[in-house]
Order: sequence, then C-alpha cells, then structure tokens
Amino acid sequence: MTSLGKLIVGMTLIVIVLAGCQTTSGSSSGISIGPQLSSFINKVKRIGKEPISNSDPDRPRLDIVIPVFDPGLPEEGKEYDEEGLWPELRRAEAIRFAQKLKTALEATEAFGAVRITPDKTATGDLYILAKIEESDGEDVQIAIEVFDISGTLWLADSFDHEVQASFHKNVRNEGKDPYDPVFEEAAKSIVEELGYHETAELKDIQRLTDLRFGASFVEDAFSEHMALDDGNYKLVSFPSTDDPMLARTKAVRVRDQLFVDGLQDNYRSFSEKMDTSYAIWQEQSLLELKAKREANAKAVGEAVGGVLLIGLAVAAVVAGADSNSVNASMIAGTAGVVAGVAGAKLLSNSFQTSEEAKVHRDALEELGESIDSDLAPRVVAFEKQTVELTGSAKEQFAQWRAFLKRIHVLEKTPEKLL
Repeated sequence: MTSLGKLIVGMTLIVIVLAGCQTTSGSSSGISIGPQLSSFINKVKRIGKEPISNSDPDRPRLDIVIPVFDPGLPEEGKEYDEEGLWPELRRAEAIRFAQKLKTALEATEAFGAVRITPDKTATGDLYILAKIEESDGEDVQIAIEVFDISGTLWLADSFDHEVQASFHKNVRNEGKDPYDPVFEEAAKSIVEELGYHETAELKDIQRLTDLRFGASFVEDAFSEHMALDDGNYKLVSFPSTDDPMLARTKAVRVRDQLFVDGLQDNYRSFSEKMDTSYAIWQEQSLLELKAKREANAKAVGEAVGGVLLIGLAVAAVVAGADSNSVNASMIAGTAGVVAGVAGAKLLSNSFQTSEEAKVHRDALEELGESIDSDLAPRVVAFEKQTVELTGSAKEQFAQWRAFLKRIHVLEKTPEKLL
C-alpha cells in the first residue's frame, strides 16, 4: 500500500472512531509552570546607572576587532539538508555580516578603528564575537558578545529582523540591503553600552591593550603590570612613558595595525562581489518561503477537505447499511464511493502543491567555496627584514605575527637584555 493509501486508511479509521464516540465539551486550564525557555541571550543589565556623555574631548575612542562571524553551521554535514542550510552561503555570509556590522559601527562615529580579522587573536580594545543564528531571506538573527581586552563581558544579546515582502517592491529600497536594520540595531546597542563606562576606565582599557600586545612578544617585561583575577586581566601599573620596551612594542603595534588595515580591502571586496547575487537570493528566498507557506496552507485545506469527504463517504455507507431501503442503501453506497474517490484526489493534490521553486545559486556557490582559497602571496618588509606570506587570510595573519616576533627577538633593546 502506498503512503497516500495508508494516510487515507488512517484518516478513515479516525473518522469511524470519532463517529462512534460522543464528544463532551469542557475546559482544561493547564498553565505553563517553571522557567520559560528563551530564544535570546539576556543583555547585561545596567541598573541604577546613567549613561555618560560621549562628547567629552578627553574620552578615548576604543578600537574594535570583529573576527569573521561564526556561520552557525552544525558540525555534522549531514544535518545541512535536514536543517535547510546552505553551507557555502553561510560561510560567505560570515564575512559579509562582519563587513555590515563594521559599516554600521563606523557610521556611529563613536569608536576608533573598526577592523575585521580572521580570528580573535588580533589586538584591539573591544572584541565583538558574533554568530549567525538565522538567515533565510525573510528572517535574520545574529547573536553577539562584546568583550574588552581584559576579558570583561560588556554585552551579550541577540538581534533579529523580519524582512517584509513589500521591501523588494519599493523602488526607494533599490540598492539597499534588507538586513541592514539588524546591524544598525546591534551597533546602537554597543554604543549605548559604551556610554556606561567611565572615561578613566576606557583609558585603562587602552593601556591594558598596549600591555597585552607587548606581553605577546616579551611576557616578562609586561606581566608585572597586569594581574589575572577570576580569568580577567586587571591593570596593576603601567610603565613610564619613556620605557624603551614599551616604545618598541608600540612601534611594532602600529605596523601590525597597518597589516590588518590591508586585510580590510579583501573583506570589503569579497562582500561587494556578493552584492548582486546575494540581493537576488534574498528576494527569491523570501518569495519561496511565502509561496511555500501558501502552498502548505492550500495543501492543508485540501487535505482537510479530503478527510471530510472521506468522512462523508463513511457516514453514507454506515447510513446505507442501517437503512431498510435497498435504494437508499445503493444511493448511500454510491455517494460513499464518489466522496471517497474525491477525497483521495484532493489528498493527492495536497502533496503536489507543496513543491518549491529553486534559486539560481552558481555565483554564491562559487564565492562560498572560494573563502578558504589562497590570497595572492605578498611580500612584506619591516625593520629591513622581509617575508613572503602565502595561504588564506588566517594563515597569512599567523605568518605575519610569527615574523613580527622573530624581528622583536632579533632587535631587543639593550636595556632589557641586561
């Protein structure tokens, strides 16, 4: 027996059982108890504190590091189809979303440099670790955590946005990304959190950034100025402004920042290459979801209609069996057959109407597959030393850091060698 046949038989049995039972109306006022599940990470609360004005000319502007987003893919590839995920697109979105958040943060003019990095080992005052939780053309949701260089959590929250179908029909939205509101909202929340931190605290964060960068090259020279407290770094003291090792590491850090600045062109270019194809995917995916819902609603309606007709068929047959009239029995039987056939036909149609259209994906597929491909090899120079960097952005960044450490070891200042 086919699955459709089994379904019809099953529904028929349900109708028969229901026909033989009396229903009683009543109310069951069950209430949900216990802790409720939450889809969002609660934002850090700031109770009883007033935000500080960012107009203070002495207030430092913190540099932000945004590692490429976590694409939110399950570890087991076999789950991709089950969860309706397109892994190549998600990996491409991981870079695009980082670029969109960078743009939104820069527009606030509340921070210093905002840089996308291959991972979280780069140096900055604030780190935004983000994960894509949903992206299907209609709904987008990202989860972010903001830490400062000490390891202190500033903000943990999820941001979501639902794209309306009317967005793509409005000519005023041409060239706009329907996902922009989610990044603007996230940037706004980060700026709001910034307002709760004192100017002196921000200055200490910048000092701690200098120390942690220096300690990554010469730990002994800077570890005395920091302390680890419950997993977080705390500023204990700071070297004098004329400390030669501090001056040395600050010069190295400037060169390191320039290298990371060079990576920004790669991330921006990658995102721009996605623009046209991604916009088409967003619109088509939203239309597919809408069509699927409408098709499912139609299928449900047809299935319900089919069940009712099958129910009528059963009732007619039962009525005919109970009748003493031969004609009535024949009419009832005929009606039962006709109703049953019609119901089966509607149930068959309900499966046919759930088909989905497919989106042209070639351009995005190629971009998603090229993420881990090699960047063009580059030769960089520093302190009369040169090195050729090869591989992906992450690999080149690691090679660059190793190169800086080697240079630093070769050219330690005499004061610290004594």
